[in-house]
Amino acid sequence: MLPKDTFAGRVAVITGGGTGLGKSIALELARLGADVVVTSRDLAHLEPVAAEIRALGRRSLAVQCDVRDVDAVRSAVRATTDAFGKVDVLVNNAAGNFVCPAEAMSANAWRAVLGIVLDGTFYCSRFFGEPMIARKSGVILNVGATYAWTGGPGTMHSACAKAGVHTMTKTLAVEWARFGIRVNCLVPGPLMTEGASSKLFPTPEVQKLVTDQVPLRRFGTPEEMATLAAFLCSDDAAYVTGEIFTADGGAWLNAGYLEMLAKMQAVQIPK
Repeated sequence: MLPKDTFAGRVAVITGGGTGLGKSIALELARLGADVVVTSRDLAHLEPVAAEIRALGRRSLAVQCDVRDVDAVRSAVRATTDAFGKVDVLVNNAAGNFVCPAEAMSANAWRAVLGIVLDGTFYCSRFFGEPMIARKSGVILNVGATYAWTGGPGTMHSACAKAGVHTMTKTLAVEWARFGIRVNCLVPGPLMTEGASSKLFPTPEVQKLVTDQVPLRRFGTPEEMATLAAFLCSDDAAYVTGEIFTADGGAWLNAGYLEMLAKMQAVQIPK
């Protein structure tokens, strides 16, 4: 969709960039010409991704960073600017989630997920935003979730945190437009990834239950989301800011009465 030199000369930072969606976005931006910094808590995940990026002919830096730790985030900003001199793109992808009913959720479980998703998105936006503000140019892309709108029974901690991320996206888009910074949010549907999928969709039976709720009847792929992420971070989307962009195969929409009847085998939906 985009020319190979779309991000030439630009520096992108991807949090949670060692696996899954973050890795796919990092590789896609590198393929399109960006130098890429990948961060996560586990340095062992990052080094292979950085090596793949270098194999594409781009510069890369792997930085261990817990986004819940303000000092760690500030250190990651310094490492990035020391190595590359600037930050053009920030993708706030780092997340945490697991299934737990509200009545069984501990305070630590609640705080851990909100710390990664909500606090981490703010800390990274706040401090990676500083060099963007100084240059009056930049793009921030957050990663949201459809259950931020509908509620997320079984994942209340994540649903509440993602709702905050959606609101943060809109707020920063307005506040930081005067600095030439665009802020958007990509909302993926259910994806098959090496990390989250094993916790959320652990068996073929569960996977079928999930895809049965998706009108397109399949999981999305990290590569599909990476293509959309690249577009939203590119100059082709230069007039797009404050947008919550959903790509979920129609999963969050009401499937409607015909679908319910079809499941009851009372009628068949015409193909």
